[in-house]
Amino acid sequence: MPNKNRQLRIVARSASKSSQKQTQPGSQPATVSGRWLLGALGITVAAAVVCAWASLCLLFWQGNWQLLYHPKSAVARTPASVGVPFDAIGFAATETGQLRLQGWWIPAAPDARFSRYTVLYLHGQDGNLGDCVDDLARIHSVGVNILAFDYRGYGQSQFARPSEARWRQDAGWALGYLTETRHIDPHTIVLDGDQLGANLALEVAAAHPELGGVVLESPLEDPVGAIFNDPRARLVPAHELVRDRYDANAAAAALRIPSLWILAEGAREPAEYGSAPSPKMLVWMRSGSNDQKAFTDGYSRWLDSLSAR
Repeated sequence: MPNKNRQLRIVARSASKSSQKQTQPGSQPATVSGRWLLGALGITVAAAVVCAWASLCLLFWQGNWQLLYHPKSAVARTPASVGVPFDAIGFAATETGQLRLQGWWIPAAPDARFSRYTVLYLHGQDGNLGDCVDDLARIHSVGVNILAFDYRGYGQSQFARPSEARWRQDAGWALGYLTETRHIDPHTIVLDGDQLGANLALEVAAAHPELGGVVLESPLEDPVGAIFNDPRARLVPAHELVRDRYDANAAAAALRIPSLWILAEGAREPAEYGSAPSPKMLVWMRSGSNDQKAFTDGYSRWLDSLSAR
């Protein structure tokens, strides 16, 4: 017991000395440097800004197409509503047999003047085929066959985000349907595009010199301006995030087939019209009116010129 008590006293003295050392006057607890705190705060804020900007870039990349393309899924009208016979068709099948594109085949009347020609109609950036019925009837009255279809993302066609690359691919599938499935001579195929569809038709025509010709109805002067001029585009590297260009100048310079340009009266003549080296014709339509006679006469004269080639 004496030894045990002695050990306890030694331990107690050691603990007492240790406590005295810890509470000696003048000793300070450990603190964090103010400079370190400011640095950490700066890094945190910078990281938050970078993450917010990256998120903004991602959102712009995913949604910028909506500034240019305005598709609708419900097709409210068909050619039957204006007394034009048609067949609903589907083509461009996937590996599983799903048809990517839906459209209409509108045959010319048996005794139609230009029944040897087939028009591949490329509609504009808004709505779907149901919004083009009157335009299709106007073209059909000239006396031609028509294939009209909805791009992916429009109408009853397969859902996909619209883009210039996809539109060109869809137009290529439509040409393939005409030449491979319906066995139509490419020299009798005429592209007809309206608004952004006209910009597309110009690109496709430049890439297919074997076609008969191309009709350009009110092409857009600067289609991608709707994207790049948006205020949100100034906050991100828009030109790196957006792939659409619709370079009409390059397409017009490469055009080797005859072209018919249909423009609203008072519109500015496109610079691309002057740069197109192939035979061309310009028809002015009275602004704000459905000048069927001017349209039919101009279209017919142009088709006559194709037949004379």
